[in-house]
Amino acid sequence: MAWHRMGLAALLALAMPLAAHPLAAQPIEAEHLPASFKADLDAQYDRVIADLIRITETPAPPFKEAARAELFAQMLRNSGLTDVTIDEKGNVLALRPGREEGPVFVVSAHLDTVFPEGTPITVTRDGERLLAPGIGDDSLGLASILAWVRVLERHDISTRQSILFVATVGEEGPGDLRGVRHLFTQGAWQGRIGAFMSIDGTDAGRIVHAAVGSRRYRLVFKGPGGHSYGAFGIVNPMAAMAEAVRGIYAIQVPEEPKTTYSASVVSGGTSVNSIPAEVALEIDMRSGDAALLRDLETQVLAAAEVGVASENASRSQRAGAVSLVAELTGDRPGGVTPSDHSLISNALAASQAAGFQARLDDSSTDSNIPMSLGIPAVTIGSGAGGGRTHSLDEFLVIECERFVAGLSVGLTVILAQTGAEVP
Repeated sequence: MAWHRMGLAALLALAMPLAAHPLAAQPIEAEHLPASFKADLDAQYDRVIADLIRITETPAPPFKEAARAELFAQMLRNSGLTDVTIDEKGNVLALRPGREEGPVFVVSAHLDTVFPEGTPITVTRDGERLLAPGIGDDSLGLASILAWVRVLERHDISTRQSILFVATVGEEGPGDLRGVRHLFTQGAWQGRIGAFMSIDGTDAGRIVHAAVGSRRYRLVFKGPGGHSYGAFGIVNPMAAMAEAVRGIYAIQVPEEPKTTYSASVVSGGTSVNSIPAEVALEIDMRSGDAALLRDLETQVLAAAEVGVASENASRSQRAGAVSLVAELTGDRPGGVTPSDHSLISNALAASQAAGFQARLDDSSTDSNIPMSLGIPAVTIGSGAGGGRTHSLDEFLVIECERFVAGLSVGLTVILAQTGAEVP
């Protein structure tokens, strides 16, 4: 891995010079979190677990994050911040002013889960594990932010750069990054963000510096429909869809850069004794290479058209033909933050110093938007690990020492990146 440990002064010199400060203060380095801050995080352990449970048990299904947003906004106020608002999209925004005017550093986690409204969510404990849908993705990120805010406030830490803490809506699936997209392209902070860090996941050694782009479609196959017996022999949208899926899964994609597709959701039909008038297929396509993603999209849509043409040629069109409507439902742009940028160097150094196997990775997260705009961004994990993400038996490891070490990574990055000083 092409990186080396550096003091904060050297790291920040790569980005911008430190301003003079009247106090005889010492900058916090990305590889040296003060012992008093570590002790503070350790003392907060029980409170962080309580926060985590409270957040997790407040439902935030897709497009219905308001209750969790209101809760998190109040928790930020209770942790010491006063400038806390909820924007028109539903994002929670909390500003902690720095010593200097200029672009802010955003620290973000997402409010929403993948689980539909009505999903039972009760946190249970099994030894050193907490189990509940969404507990690691991304209740942990939100609880981590609260812990960091309390450290900053309790120690009255001065940062050169202002910090904007954000809890976004719409990070998952159909949300299509609508919260962070609004933050960077339409919201009050548009053009005022210098760098961005997303907290998403339970692996504090995973440093995501590259954004995997994705394109998602709902392919709707329409036909005349009819009685399964009386209209037998006419074209069937289901058959067209089946041929389309066969064609899609014949597409060859490279292993490197990793490029993928998935036929994910099927819906439609009226009854078992009816030829459907409409069926729909949802498709997900991903790649870290924009050109490969565009080429894959072209091939997938062509396979869908071939499926329609094949069905229209195979059966009677006496009642009408099969047609296709391709609806774009998701568009996540790709991008990258160079591995030698101070934000990435700080994250790697902080993770290594906390005892994790720091490594660079790629993924699809809220960081996709700033990376696509050329704004430095990184996504890191927190805590001590977990598993079964996006499933009803999702779990989070909470062994105290390792859990607190995972919490320390994000805090260290914040302090180093914003020019924090300890008198």
